[in-house]
Amino acid sequence: MDASTVPRCPFDFAEALEFDPTLRRLMTGAPVTRVRLSYGQGEAWLVTRYDDVRTVTTDRRFSRAAVSGLDFPRMTPEPIVQSESINLMDPPASTRLRRLVAQAFTKRRVEAMRPATQRIVDGLLDAMAEHGPPADLVRHLSSQLPLTTICEVLDIPGPDRRTLQQQAMTMMATDPGTRERAVTAKAELRGYFAELTARRRRDPGDDLISVLATARDGDEALSDDELTVMAMVLLMTGHDTSTYQLSNITYTLLTHPEQLAKLRADPARLPQAMDELLRYIPFRKGVGIPRIATEDVELGGVTIRAGDVVHVSYLAANRDPERYDNPDTLDLDRTAGGHMTFGWGAHHCVGAPLAVMELETAIGTLLARFPDLRLAVPADELRWNTDSIWRYPLELPLAW
Repeated sequence: MDASTVPRCPFDFAEALEFDPTLRRLMTGAPVTRVRLSYGQGEAWLVTRYDDVRTVTTDRRFSRAAVSGLDFPRMTPEPIVQSESINLMDPPASTRLRRLVAQAFTKRRVEAMRPATQRIVDGLLDAMAEHGPPADLVRHLSSQLPLTTICEVLDIPGPDRRTLQQQAMTMMATDPGTRERAVTAKAELRGYFAELTARRRRDPGDDLISVLATARDGDEALSDDELTVMAMVLLMTGHDTSTYQLSNITYTLLTHPEQLAKLRADPARLPQAMDELLRYIPFRKGVGIPRIATEDVELGGVTIRAGDVVHVSYLAANRDPERYDNPDTLDLDRTAGGHMTFGWGAHHCVGAPLAVMELETAIGTLLARFPDLRLAVPADELRWNTDSIWRYPLELPLAW
């Protein structure tokens, strides 16, 4: 493809939760194609079909580790990822880290967190009910529950929490004027967690950081830098998905009354419904961390050369008509699982079970507590975030 014909893809579409038309055009007409992003050097391949995305995320010829140190094409002025992060490792190095971290997210541990999560949800919804309608779900629930939960799990002191959240959000901003602040925020977050994890090494408690600090797989343990970055990643990823998806899921259900009626008629279908909602909702923009081809690879009818940067779109994979019938329809009866909202392969989010538990607890309780829940304003009057990689309503006024 000639350089003059390579599309520039800012992936800045933010009209409610409609699917990005640029991404749709690419996935329909050129499922493996060259693109330019807003930041970073050079071009990248963009892979959008479900099966091709699965190949890139599982084939050892595509390396995350090779991204380290590169000014790779990306959506944010400053790269979000840290060089020691599990997100920039390939198997077997990432396998070792995942085995250690997975000890903190076993089914037993996540279920043990459910009662505390339920208590937090109940308290927040008590306050919302006392406030009375109209009440902003973002202020009363979405912005509080995930941050409170992950900070409780990590045992982060209350006075530090909002500052850490703001630093994490600064790193996710897409405006070019935010680069200097993003660099500072990343350094401050890292410094904070270096000090915190060192204290937990010396004096472990029952929190998740202490679990990671003392986790062993034979003679293997997390190094100090690995523990610091892992704690930092857990804070950032442990609240952002749930924060934005709480509002997005509520909005989606309230604007799809037939699907909401199905769920209200049979609350036991919530896990299946959650799977479909997570597939359907494009809760972020564009792409994340790329991979580098370590040798020439034929994919989707094109040759990707050794050294080429390769991005995948989990959003597009979730809407692939070869994988899902009527993929642009929300169908809570759908049984075809395997969505890629939490990634795939060696970089599937290890904390996904915690996020799903949190979302199921919050949404299930919200619907049971407010049986006639509805939007308090017309859907087209809602304001949506346009300043970062995440898509969500800035306020979600509800009535009941």
